[in-house]
Amino acid sequence: MINQYPIWKYTLIALVVVAASLYALPNLFGEDPSLQVSGSRMAVVDETTKSTVEVALQEAGIAYKAVEFIERGMLVRFSDTENQLKGQKAVKNALGINYVVALNLAPATPGWLRALKAKPMFLGLDLRGGVHFLMEVDMDAAVKQAEERYVGDLRALLRSNKIRYLSIGRRADDGVQVRFRNAEDLDSSRELIRREFNTLEQRELDEGGKVSLLLTLSEQESSDVQRFAVQQNITTLRNRVNELGVAEPVIQQQGLSRIVVQLPGIQDTARAKEILGATATLEFRMADETHNAQDAVSGRVPAGTKLYKERDGSPILLKKRIIVTGDQITDAASGIDQTDGSPAVFISLDGKGAKKMLNTTKENVGKLMAVVFIENKSETKLVDGETVKTRRRVEEVINVARIREPFSKRFQITGLDSTEEARDLSLLLRAGALSAPIDIVEERTVGPSLGKDNIDQGFLSIQIGFVLVLIFMAFYYRAFGLVADLALTVNLVLLVAVLSMFQATLTLPGIAGIVLTVGMAVDANVLIFERIREEIRNGNSPQASIHAGYEKAFSTIADANITTLIAAIVLFGFGTGPIKGFAVTLCIGILTSMFTAIMGTRAAINLMYGGRRVSTLAI
Repeated sequence: MINQYPIWKYTLIALVVVAASLYALPNLFGEDPSLQVSGSRMAVVDETTKSTVEVALQEAGIAYKAVEFIERGMLVRFSDTENQLKGQKAVKNALGINYVVALNLAPATPGWLRALKAKPMFLGLDLRGGVHFLMEVDMDAAVKQAEERYVGDLRALLRSNKIRYLSIGRRADDGVQVRFRNAEDLDSSRELIRREFNTLEQRELDEGGKVSLLLTLSEQESSDVQRFAVQQNITTLRNRVNELGVAEPVIQQQGLSRIVVQLPGIQDTARAKEILGATATLEFRMADETHNAQDAVSGRVPAGTKLYKERDGSPILLKKRIIVTGDQITDAASGIDQTDGSPAVFISLDGKGAKKMLNTTKENVGKLMAVVFIENKSETKLVDGETVKTRRRVEEVINVARIREPFSKRFQITGLDSTEEARDLSLLLRAGALSAPIDIVEERTVGPSLGKDNIDQGFLSIQIGFVLVLIFMAFYYRAFGLVADLALTVNLVLLVAVLSMFQATLTLPGIAGIVLTVGMAVDANVLIFERIREEIRNGNSPQASIHAGYEKAFSTIADANITTLIAAIVLFGFGTGPIKGFAVTLCIGILTSMFTAIMGTRAAINLMYGGRRVSTLAI
């Protein structure tokens, strides 16, 4: 008999609807203002930490909803932002400087739904509020840093092969210049450098009878260095965002030298800007105790050394040879020095750095070692009516200590001004140093009130469009129209469920895609119902008309939806952020509407009319 489905089809449709309802449900529960607590590798978040937090909140008289463990630490939920802000201060004081306590917004999904892995869909920056940064990587600085690394490598290579040279240094404009005593030394170094560093291009220079070799990066290597700088900075920024405790960040490359960072839901934008743009790192050098630093200030700096200033302004001579740099630090945690109670950062090195540190400290027991803090600062000045950005490299000695005994992998540094500085420095070292300086060229902050207005207006547009379509279909197609309305409701539930299951990000353009889907979903039913009416007018029986309506309209519906799907896929492939958001919801909406408008409504009408003698149809 026509217009009847086998039991398995009804069961399949019912299971899909039930599953979709469960996975769409978390979006109804909203979000809780929360604190995300995370610690370094040396500070573990465990039951003791949980007890400390609970006691601190109770003693401060701050009401909280729950304290629970999550993947990257612990989450403290509150009912309002006022208690959240008070709680952050109390928890920070209780846990100390080894823990990061970040403001956050956490989904208020019930536990039984979380056990089913049901999560709400992400809300984009335009809906949830937050901050948007557009950062530009200094490509020239990346190339300069690569050339500086070659200076040390070339010096070591020539010394190990006993080739004499006058000096090695980076030229002000570009390249590394190696000066030689005579042409014989230059010729003997050429083949050696070509064999060891085949990516360097060589050019001979003659400066007043003194021969030298200019080494420059090839075009391919220069391009590789710049591309690596962008990718490395993206990785570092992602690590820093994780330390800030921001959920669902967007960090992606834009063009050749720019990086987009979007932090939805973040509430402490000043700290986010400070941490993301910071370029702090450390260098460990031996002090030069054989020469007088005061003589170097007024006269010539001895060869092989460099003049620095300590935090109190006093000069100090350090050797140019760097023992360990910040990129060899694997972990850093802030704490308190047990001897004098001053702020300290506890450092862990990788294998290569630990070996270098052990060899150096073995050979220099009783001598002074210094820790140099390096930061690239950007300044904006008004010159002749035009805004000019300048960058200066700030280097200061934060600690000078005598080596009492050899050490390698783990040690501590002191000399920091405050516990806040110790915590920020440990965070930056733990997340990694930026491989090249970055400038924030654009910053946009979207307040939560604007995000709430966007959500309210967006969903109001969906509701108005949805209700108007329901009324029209029920009035014009009667019982069949009510079936289409039911299918449209299920279609919206399916769409939200799929977005939630795939953890897609919903934006304002995405809401526009949902509104368009509402219209397109009912369009398929209009085609089917009009075809059924036409078959009835041609004298076919009601059962035959239903069968012919669905069979003959299918090809037209499929053609229309497939062409729209192709356009949506092209938009997703070639579009940027907002366009992608629109394309994602449109693609999913087309697929779900095909299921509900054809298979879903057919199942409902089969239940109503299938297997019965019918003289008229309510259409």
